[in-house]
Amino acid sequence: MDSPIYGGALLSILLLLFSVSTSALPPASSSIAQTQTSSSSSTINSNSVLVALLDSHYTELAELVEKALLLQTLEQAVGSTNLTIFAPKNEALERDLDPEFKRFLLEPGNLKSLQTLLLFHVIPSRLHSSALSSATAPPSLRALSGDRVRLSDRPVVHPDAVVRPDGVIHGVSKLLVPQSVQEAFNRRRSLAAISAVLPTGAPEVDPRTHRLKKPAPPSPAGSPPALPVYDALAPGPSIAPAPAPGPGAGRRHFDGESQVKDFIQTLILYGGYNELADILVNLTSLATEMGRLVSEGYVLTVLAPNDEAMGKLTADQLSEPGAPERIVYYHLIPEYQTEESMYNAVRRFGKVRYDTLRLPHRVVAREADGSVKFGQGEGSAYLFDPDIYTDGRISVQGIDSVLFPPEEEIPATKVAPAANKPAVAPRRGKLLEVACRMLGSFGQQTKFTTCQ
Repeated sequence: MDSPIYGGALLSILLLLFSVSTSALPPASSSIAQTQTSSSSSTINSNSVLVALLDSHYTELAELVEKALLLQTLEQAVGSTNLTIFAPKNEALERDLDPEFKRFLLEPGNLKSLQTLLLFHVIPSRLHSSALSSATAPPSLRALSGDRVRLSDRPVVHPDAVVRPDGVIHGVSKLLVPQSVQEAFNRRRSLAAISAVLPTGAPEVDPRTHRLKKPAPPSPAGSPPALPVYDALAPGPSIAPAPAPGPGAGRRHFDGESQVKDFIQTLILYGGYNELADILVNLTSLATEMGRLVSEGYVLTVLAPNDEAMGKLTADQLSEPGAPERIVYYHLIPEYQTEESMYNAVRRFGKVRYDTLRLPHRVVAREADGSVKFGQGEGSAYLFDPDIYTDGRISVQGIDSVLFPPEEEIPATKVAPAANKPAVAPRRGKLLEVACRMLGSFGQQTKFTTCQ
């Protein structure tokens, strides 16, 4: 398994969860360098810049990349070096892309021109906004298309719009067209200009006067449109979740304990997830720790096994010191992912690795039967109940099995209840009791007499 990337946010999470000193952790720069020099894998990381492109304001550019059959090329490129992508927003492509030029790019015979245009937006090196504006910045660089491009010709309007360990995306105000593609389009337009004139419709005759109908006068400037404006507007792209602010800033904006309490209450009311709620509130202090993380401004995705899956755990698996915490840590992803974002990623890239809070272990996701499947073999789990809870900071996705790291997967014969390892009975299982314990863990008083 590849070495994990210890970014600044992930280091802060480890400090908060395990209360270890900073000196015990490897430096971020050496870890990133180790990852960059490692051989490329067929599985894309969930925090890759290519995955981020699918869940951003630049999805139209991602669709063009898929139509140009460039996904494999970019996967190989990002596996060997960092990438800088200059991406026009969806609105800019819809507004500025000439329909005739778009038809030219999407014709099968012009696939090479489309590929050249898209690779013209990608530079095989990492350039942050500070490097672009620096006086020592190189005047030009060679893009993946092979063309030399001048940095001053790239109208960056949203610098560092997306930053990931393997690349950075800068938002630009328009599509950038290399000279070779523009010349190919001009040759096509000149050939079309000398072709035969298309026939027009016959003139219309007014039946009352038996004279030719006069064409409608042009609309004066400033006149209202012929169609209502809402009929002409296309729905815009969905807004991707904002990145988490740095430590300290989140304290002023987020009440993590309330959000964690809300998501646990949602689990209880949804039904079928009482065992996980009981572990978070009664057996461990994870609910309080998760609340502190969210208060610091971090985001979490919880892969929640249902009660049927939790019931297959044996008493020994839960009674070992620290076992409940280790199990839950492997189901916590320090990213904000929805069912749609995960499915879009696995559908395009086949396999995606998600970092978990149980370092260095990662969980691998793939597309299966129109859904997302986590893990491998007997220890795999399907995304069973999508988007149980999503508030922009915490996302809860229900799964139908408990996940274990590959080297800790338990054979099916040992997971099933045996005579010498009886299955754990549901721990009281009453919704009100779980809710009372949950409210008490946050130090809040309740008016329910049953909780007294």
